[in-house]
Amino acid sequence: MSTLLWVLTGILAYTAVAMWLRNRGVLPDSVRVSGPLTTVHTRRGRAFLNWLAGPKRFWRAVANLGLGGALVAMIGSFLLIVTSGISALAATQPSAIQQPQNFLIIPGVNEFLPLEVALEIVIGLAIAMVVHEGAHGLLCRVEGIDIESMGLVFFALLPVGAFVEPDEEATREVSRGARARMFAAGVTANTLLTVVVFALLFGPVVGAISVAPGYAVGEVNPGSPAEAAGIADGDRLLAVDGDPVDTAAEFEDALADAGVDVTVTVDDGDGERRVDVARDLQIVGSAGGNPLGITITDEPVAVEAVDGEPVRTEREFFAAVGDAERATVTTAAAEAEMPIGAYVVGIQEDGPIHDAGAPIGEPLTVVEIDGDRVHDDDELAATLQERSPGSTVEVVAYGADDERVTYDVELDPHPSREGGFIGVNIFPGTSGIALDDFGVSEYPAGAYLELLGGDGGDGALDEVPLGGLTDSPLGLVFVTLILPLGSLFGLPYNFAGFTGAVTNFYAVDGGLAVLGGGVFLLANLLFWTGWINIQLALFNCLPAFPLDGGRILRMVAEAVASRLPIGDRHAAVRTVTVSSGLIMLAGLIVMIFGNQIMAALGLL
Repeated sequence: MSTLLWVLTGILAYTAVAMWLRNRGVLPDSVRVSGPLTTVHTRRGRAFLNWLAGPKRFWRAVANLGLGGALVAMIGSFLLIVTSGISALAATQPSAIQQPQNFLIIPGVNEFLPLEVALEIVIGLAIAMVVHEGAHGLLCRVEGIDIESMGLVFFALLPVGAFVEPDEEATREVSRGARARMFAAGVTANTLLTVVVFALLFGPVVGAISVAPGYAVGEVNPGSPAEAAGIADGDRLLAVDGDPVDTAAEFEDALADAGVDVTVTVDDGDGERRVDVARDLQIVGSAGGNPLGITITDEPVAVEAVDGEPVRTEREFFAAVGDAERATVTTAAAEAEMPIGAYVVGIQEDGPIHDAGAPIGEPLTVVEIDGDRVHDDDELAATLQERSPGSTVEVVAYGADDERVTYDVELDPHPSREGGFIGVNIFPGTSGIALDDFGVSEYPAGAYLELLGGDGGDGALDEVPLGGLTDSPLGLVFVTLILPLGSLFGLPYNFAGFTGAVTNFYAVDGGLAVLGGGVFLLANLLFWTGWINIQLALFNCLPAFPLDGGRILRMVAEAVASRLPIGDRHAAVRTVTVSSGLIMLAGLIVMIFGNQIMAALGLL
């Protein structure tokens, strides 16, 4: 039975029990049940709000600033929903974020919210809702509006909302500006709390976390030598044949120099052990139209020989190729005589090599630049990095019909590093195939730590996108908000915090070291509290009733209508608010189900 089905079963069981208790009169008057929704009402806390509302001018000033920000966010959210809905209709395949279960903030059901951080997410959600509704209550007292009751809303056992019930008659009697400030107060409070928790996260908490030495194993390839040796996701590889390795680069260099049979020291979080790995060269990925004519789906394919010479490692593969531009590659699935070089998967229109005559949409394998042999993507990048933009280089490649061609290319500046650029996208490997003789993929622990404002080490952000955004506080906030969705933005893994096996990749030091693993718990709590607070603030800015954005829109529409020479101002206000709400509802439905609707209608 799927996780979602278990959740639905639990909700139905809770609803049946709660309604039975209600009908039997067992529940207190402060608890009210309506299907799976339960509200808990209280009048406590009003004295505290009266005391806190003392500096009225200060709170009005803060609320006015928040109101201005909420108006900007309302416009932005309106445009975002509309454009996202249009994009969803145009997409041939729905993205992972468009799956219906991923619109639910339920850890374990939403694939971006892992079950391991359920406690932190629930606490963050509860804090966000209490702060949001508490701010509404505070501004009620600042503006002289009495409060009938306050409380929390639960969907089954999960807190999903909070509420403040202001006195309706008193609310109607205050000015339009006072009501607008009161409606914007929740969004303002969530935004301010986000600033506070992210300041703590980016400052002392992340500052106390460092990257642990070794190679962080993010994933072990199925059927690989590493899997056969018992290496698992979350392990750290600390030494190769007894020689310590502190970084992924050191591990890869040590492995390249090692023999076919290698001994690796592994730390799985519970202690160290030594394992023997019998390396075996495999093709673990492929590009469409590659010269070998092979497609990798799930299982890797073993490479047996190059020009008849048996090979078991990448080093042996390239040694067998030597300086020859072509070689015969024999695998368990296919054999072909093919060019060995950097495989182009895309040529930029009006880019340097396109201007030199390379056609778009045809296969191209680059084997040489200015006399320097190029075997794979790494050698191509290293060779071009040594060339100056503006210089002209001779590029030798094999194109359509396996024809050897030469282009004189004037280099452009590389968009992200030093050196020249020929205007192509390269498949990560050689000749359109990705080779691996060990079977592990790195988890970029240093990159994720640096994306959170920490010290990930030299070059931590070189291989991942978004690194340029971490130079400003707003950039850090933006990156933090998209880290749980990292795979949608080109990151190798979704980052849900310091949880599970990921904690094996980090160490705690500095003044907070006395907390030990508690630092990871604190970091996760701050991370998800900030993430949920800003999401709640943005959601409430949607200009649709009964959200705060819809109420503020009504205030704005009333203010504008009162200055226009129209007869029925109430009808005009109602038209604006209802139309906005319907557009938002339609946009959300299209975002979630638009692709399926278009497919059902045969339009995709």
